[in-house]
Amino acid sequence: MSTPTELSEASAPGARTGHRKQSSTTPKPRRVRRLSQRDKVVLGFMVGIPTLVQLAFVWIPTLLSVFLSFTRWNGLALSDIRMAGLANYSYVVNDSPAFWPAVQHNILWLVFLAVIATPLGLLLAVLLDQQIRGSKIYQSIFFVPVMLSLALIGIIWQLFYQKDNGLLNFLLGTAGTPQAVDWFGDPHINIWAALVAATWRHAGYVMILYLAGLKGVDASLKEAASLDGANARQTFFRIVFPAMAPINIVIVVITIIESLRAFDVVWVINKGTNGLELISALVITYLIGEGQSIGIGSAFAVILLVISLVPITIYLSRTFRKEKF
Repeated sequence: MSTPTELSEASAPGARTGHRKQSSTTPKPRRVRRLSQRDKVVLGFMVGIPTLVQLAFVWIPTLLSVFLSFTRWNGLALSDIRMAGLANYSYVVNDSPAFWPAVQHNILWLVFLAVIATPLGLLLAVLLDQQIRGSKIYQSIFFVPVMLSLALIGIIWQLFYQKDNGLLNFLLGTAGTPQAVDWFGDPHINIWAALVAATWRHAGYVMILYLAGLKGVDASLKEAASLDGANARQTFFRIVFPAMAPINIVIVVITIIESLRAFDVVWVINKGTNGLELISALVITYLIGEGQSIGIGSAFAVILLVISLVPITIYLSRTFRKEKF
């Protein structure tokens, strides 16, 4: 029969072994690695170069535009700069003949993209998400305009809308006749022709974003709705579409910004005149046009900047609020 002493001696190695195992599994504190001089230099370049580029091409020109909007300057010698106070803004709002038509056209641009182009892009995304035959080919076809610059899109649609040799008048049977419609020359209809051209590109952009959103929706939500007796239309509008709330917010912001920065198409057509006045086109007209006025052009730019900051601020505030909670 073993004595307590023998038992204690017999259990000692096990205890020591257990002690070793426990100590061996205890994580050792990690040693913090300090940045070397080379790491600091590389990090400085990685942060400093993009910051300098953004300062040079975004913030400094923005601040200069704000300053010049309160001055009168012919754009030649710096010594000719004269302070004008709010005179440029007063001229823009009260005396400029093109400002309020441009505001109306920008609002029309926004409404058309929101009511026509964006739902069209959503419809294309829903159809292509059904795994139809040749879906990838259709996606590529509808996405091609997104890869083209708006200036090139304007040129393409000029060929389509030409009065004498355009494809549209040819299809209507009026090409080369007195009944031919001057789609870009008539101030009563050229804004609608330009909007169709802008929709061609915007719908493809919205389609790609919504396709990505549809792929991210949990399939179990659709199955649950189907089991509850919901049809395809009810499932989409009550389950799928609300689930894509982040994509919806992004598309709303993009649509607003696209309507404000629309410039290339109308500038290619007729430099933003004769029924195609937009705020962005007026900025360039006053900065480099025949009636050059740096102060007035800068005032137009600042007004456009302030309007553009509204949707951007709303989007960022919603984004950071979600990340916080």
